[in-house]
Amino acid sequence: MPKTQDCLAIVTGAAGTMGQAITRQLVSDGHRVAAVDLTTAMLATLVEEMPGRVIPVALDISDPDAVESSWNDLNRDHGPVQILVNNAGILTNNKAMETSPEEWRRVMAVNLDGPFYMSRLGLRDMRAAGWGRIVNICSLSMKTGGLTAGTAYSSSKGGLGVLTFSLARESASQGITVNGIAPGYVLTPMVTEQLTEEQRQAQLRDIPVGRFCKAEEVAHCVSYLAGPNAGFITGEIIDMNGGMLMD
Repeated sequence: MPKTQDCLAIVTGAAGTMGQAITRQLVSDGHRVAAVDLTTAMLATLVEEMPGRVIPVALDISDPDAVESSWNDLNRDHGPVQILVNNAGILTNNKAMETSPEEWRRVMAVNLDGPFYMSRLGLRDMRAAGWGRIVNICSLSMKTGGLTAGTAYSSSKGGLGVLTFSLARESASQGITVNGIAPGYVLTPMVTEQLTEEQRQAQLRDIPVGRFCKAEEVAHCVSYLAGPNAGFITGEIIDMNGGMLMD
């Protein structure tokens, strides 16, 4: 087993609310984080806040050639990756009849293809080390028929859940765990800016605990799954939805 601190972690979608929270938590845990988003400018705040601990990476994860090139650069300059958090995603609310083929393909490319491309290379590093952690950010929508999102998004997150199971099964004997987190109604700009106060109150009435999830709560869950004490948990999707779905 490697050191429990100063692992190299990758967080995709690091410039978003959840991505920033996850990056900060992993740095707090003692890791270096390669923060991935479409441009390095989007990552400037994280780099300035945690100099020397955050490595900005501009990358479109839906491009397999770009993923491999960036990964090889990280290996060369910073060493092998031992923690991967597939957080990047595109949210759409369109149901089936309103979803164009172009929208479907773009959502699948980012939400499902990207995590697959990242995970293939992650497994390469982790198998060589005999230890690794992959955490996929799924969604409540995958378990509720798209209650909180559109058809393409919900389907992509369902696929990410199955990818989690498949990778977990094939990697369990090699010191690698692969798990997912399925949040519902996280306090992000989608809630604070894109919904009216009336819509927010209507959502709150549907959440048994009576509040929205904080991005930091998701980050703490990632921290646990990425840590040394979660080695007997793999192939699990952890629900974080305030009691909206209990199984």
